[in-house]
Amino acid sequence: MKPDKRKVDPKSQYRINEEIRVREVRVVGDNGATVMSTREALELAQQRGEDLVEISPNAEPPVCRIIDYSKFLYQQKKKAKEIKSRQVKVDIKEIRFGPQTDDHDYNFKLKHAKEFLEEGNKVRAYVFFRGRSILFKEQGEVLLLRFANDLEEYGKVEQMPKLEGKKMFLFMAPKKAGVAKKSQQKVDRERREAEAASAAANAPQEVKESTGDGLAANAKGLEALAALKFDE
Repeated sequence: MKPDKRKVDPKSQYRINEEIRVREVRVVGDNGATVMSTREALELAQQRGEDLVEISPNAEPPVCRIIDYSKFLYQQKKKAKEIKSRQVKVDIKEIRFGPQTDDHDYNFKLKHAKEFLEEGNKVRAYVFFRGRSILFKEQGEVLLLRFANDLEEYGKVEQMPKLEGKKMFLFMAPKKAGVAKKSQQKVDRERREAEAASAAANAPQEVKESTGDGLAANAKGLEALAALKFDE
């Protein structure tokens, strides 16, 4: 056992060897877990030429492993690196407007904002007021609210329009990374349109013809009735 292993990482959160001052510990390994006195665990670690490392100090009794401390630190760093690499990185994309942005420029930026949200990124849209254009701050707020409404299928508002200096900010986050979620209203509308189209396509030909004849007959009847009333 090498008591100076602590020098490998002086900021480590783990206690090792003689630093473990409880009466007994639970030693875990490939063959399971065993509760023993801390003295016995230290002696076992010394026989193996390894260290007694406390990995769960709040357990009853504390959980330890007998392992080479340098190897243990390496494993922990490797595990932390793997977890970090699996985390989804969320970027914040900026969209800039002027208080009097025209429709062409607005739609162009709206398209990019949709793409950003679909990719799982956040969007920070802002209106920049240059000079006396600060007088049109209400117009900038309306523009940002319109922007948020047009993106409701793709993102949710994290911060409503807020003026900070010469900029008014709106923050939006994706509803779901990589997927644009349709509003229930749009889903229902599309379903009704599809059902109507399907019913029309599957209707018998004679029904379509009779329907057309009936409409024509009704139109003629109305014309005759109008003429009759006119004569009276």
